[in-house]
Amino acid sequence: MKNINPTGTKAWKELEKHFKEIENEHMRDMFKNDEERAEKFNIQWEDFYLDYSKNRFNEKTRDLLMQLAEECELKEAINSYFSGVSINQTENRPVLHTALRSAKDSEVNVEGANVIPEVEEVKTKIRNFSEEIIGGDRKGYTGKAFTDVVNIGIGGSDLGPVMVTDSLRYYKNHLNLHFISNVDGDHVHDTIQDLNPETTLFVIVSKTFTTMETISNATTVREWFLKSVPEEEVSKHFVAVSTNLEEVESFGIARENIFPMWDWVGGRFSLWSAVGLSISLAIGYENFQSLLQGAHKMDVHFRDSEFENNLPVQLAMLSIWYNNFFRAESEAVIPYTQYLDKFPSYLQQAIMESNGKSIDRNGDKVNYETGTIIWGEPGTNSQHAFFQLIHQGTKLIPADFIGFKKSLFGDKDHHDKLMANYFAQTEALLNGKSEAEVEEDLKNKGLSQEEIDKIKAFKVFEGNKPTNTILVDKLTPESMGKLIALYEHKIFVQGVIWNIFSYDQWGVELGKQLANKILEEFATKEVVNHDSSTKKLLKFYIQN
Repeated sequence: MKNINPTGTKAWKELEKHFKEIENEHMRDMFKNDEERAEKFNIQWEDFYLDYSKNRFNEKTRDLLMQLAEECELKEAINSYFSGVSINQTENRPVLHTALRSAKDSEVNVEGANVIPEVEEVKTKIRNFSEEIIGGDRKGYTGKAFTDVVNIGIGGSDLGPVMVTDSLRYYKNHLNLHFISNVDGDHVHDTIQDLNPETTLFVIVSKTFTTMETISNATTVREWFLKSVPEEEVSKHFVAVSTNLEEVESFGIARENIFPMWDWVGGRFSLWSAVGLSISLAIGYENFQSLLQGAHKMDVHFRDSEFENNLPVQLAMLSIWYNNFFRAESEAVIPYTQYLDKFPSYLQQAIMESNGKSIDRNGDKVNYETGTIIWGEPGTNSQHAFFQLIHQGTKLIPADFIGFKKSLFGDKDHHDKLMANYFAQTEALLNGKSEAEVEEDLKNKGLSQEEIDKIKAFKVFEGNKPTNTILVDKLTPESMGKLIALYEHKIFVQGVIWNIFSYDQWGVELGKQLANKILEEFATKEVVNHDSSTKKLLKFYIQN
């Protein structure tokens, strides 16, 4: 991957000029002046339909954004991404979560060796283990079948599995899933207090098996377990996803119950690996495999499609348009299904940990904005909360609306009401409501002109708020896989254009180092070498 400062490209300079020409245009006029606009700006692919016509851009904008992608050699970068090149250069690693969902007959080489046979071996192990637990063939130490599964991890070892199992809970089996992540003791004790050690399986997920939060929680759970169970029975109730075999075995977990990980899979993209064991346990291996297949289909679409018809590319370039030219700092993700209530939180980590960088691939400080702040909640709940700010606030907040044509339980009345709001909100954000329209409404309600003049300004909606509408046939494991992979590849495209390394996360290290130092001070009760604010806070905490 070449190191190309995007601001030095011809396309960027042209986009800056073009932005000044278009920044005050209203989308309402764009639609009025072009009856074919909705036909020009949509992509239909398999069970996905993207309408991106409700954006503050035109054909020239799109052409310039595509030119920017070409000048930044995006196609070459995509080839490197899929072929095993060490694009995570600060850690000298390939980025190959896509290999985890590749077809059996694929070939993906890392250091000259095809990794697909090893990936398939781990998948077989996940399948066999999941089916034994779900079917009751593998039991706890008293011979009882498992009823509960507890995933112990943090970051990508928690957010991915917890988001997917929550999103696909319609497809869950009889097993009850629990997740422990925060090192907050109240979290772990609250989770285990009502569990039965005889029927609970614990999945510890930590690549190094040294992550402070995960190992602290796992140790606390183990101590709770051993209060009523002999130590030799730990191996029947604890499994691990890790590369540190020695530490895992010393914890009491049998080697055959260790599921491997690879350095070429980043934590926030690891749900496709053995980190997804809890997903397979929750919804069954066949559904887990469908999740992988959906992601693989999106991989192929992203890798092979022309940029103009490429879902991740179009979403990423629009995001760059708003971030770097309109100076919009955040993006909202609004799923119109309660099942995806954790999806925006998952994307926060995936996007903000990946592209929250201020140093480019040359090691220089960037002279342009990178990264976007991601947030959101399901509709229609969010309409009764933060939509006020999106509609009438002072900030420009582009938003992705995600909806499904079919509901899972088949309640058409409810679903029609939900989707009516889904479509209405993007239309309202586009058109707004003019002062003349407000006056007309108020007159029809019988208000006097004096009353109208007092209230009308508060009821005007400027509109011109950009949205993408992503409409999917139905929420299934396969469509969920496609949706997650869509945003993964959007992250990649943005990182290429911004000339940053999207797959390291050095920014999380400093706080961890300081926390370890402070823990030592708690033990000695001697506070040293801090700023005056932190020193005073620590003394106050220790003394009380």
